[in-house]
Amino acid sequence: MPIADRLTARKAIIERVRGLGRKVVAVLPFHYPRALLRAYRLHPIEVWGPPNVPRDKGSQHFQAYTCDIVLKATSFLLRGGMDPVDAILVPHTCDALQGMASVTADFLKPRQPVLTLYLPRGCRDSDRAFLIAELRRLAGCCAEISGHKPNEADWAEAFAAEEAADRALASLYQRRPRLALSDRDFYTAVRSREFLTAEDFGELAASLPEGDPPADGVGLMLSGIVAEPLELFDRINEMGAHVVADDLACGYRRVYPPAAESDPFARIAAQLLACPPDPTRGSPIEQRVAALRSRMRESGAQGLLIYDVKFCEPELFDIPLLRKHLAAAGLPVLHVEFEMGMTVSRQVLTRIEAFVETLQ
Repeated sequence: MPIADRLTARKAIIERVRGLGRKVVAVLPFHYPRALLRAYRLHPIEVWGPPNVPRDKGSQHFQAYTCDIVLKATSFLLRGGMDPVDAILVPHTCDALQGMASVTADFLKPRQPVLTLYLPRGCRDSDRAFLIAELRRLAGCCAEISGHKPNEADWAEAFAAEEAADRALASLYQRRPRLALSDRDFYTAVRSREFLTAEDFGELAASLPEGDPPADGVGLMLSGIVAEPLELFDRINEMGAHVVADDLACGYRRVYPPAAESDPFARIAAQLLACPPDPTRGSPIEQRVAALRSRMRESGAQGLLIYDVKFCEPELFDIPLLRKHLAAAGLPVLHVEFEMGMTVSRQVLTRIEAFVETLQ
């Protein structure tokens, strides 16, 4: 049975978590404090577009060079897609999302409060102190929405649940070579973390069958913000290639390590700052190159496919240096831009297919 057929619909999940006494927050990409939301009796449902929503209403409020994630998420909001949620959280992942937060809160003014989280662009002591202060500010907003202030037991339960789900995600990546899953099913499972409860995600991850993966051929590492639509994985397999590793914002970039700080806000900050290097956090290019090179070697990836949402500036800034340093290490790189939709364009597929042929 395809993994997608085993997943509960988002509307049903919203009803379920409300039955558990939690309110629901729509969360834009992509780093945010899950344990904090849970401690304050909130449940996140992430919004990555969605790809099937027209960008027309969003286009009325932003420049033509704004990425599809912002345009489509704004359209989704204006079309009533976020009506079931109690709040909207927009992390400062990039200037476009910061702009969305400002436009939404100051001009569109939905009935739900619009929350923000400003993420530092470094890992210095000052960055950590800033992030802790930001998390405390966000916590105050969450308390107003839920009417609940967590005690020690609430924090302990939240960390236990969310860190178990983090370990389950990390385990999925470790077990990938032994899972009898297509690329599409694997990433459907990975991305179910975007809306399932921590417990349900852990159960799903533990239930995935082991055996020989059905895909073989040229191994690719996939990088970028989001791999939409999931049809992409089917088309890559048809070309005689498969995805053996990723550096996706919706995937491996959110493999968070555990932290041991006693203060809950310091603990969350430590986890968020210790995740894999990525351009939205201002990670030095040397760190990104070293991490990508290491994971490509370990996974057997023969090339890096940067599958980039059109106009994604944080990704674009790093690409010239990534291409230069990885090519020097004998690791080919292809960068393609795409517009988010229900299918992958023929032009994009042709470029990927030509890249795969050079690696065979």
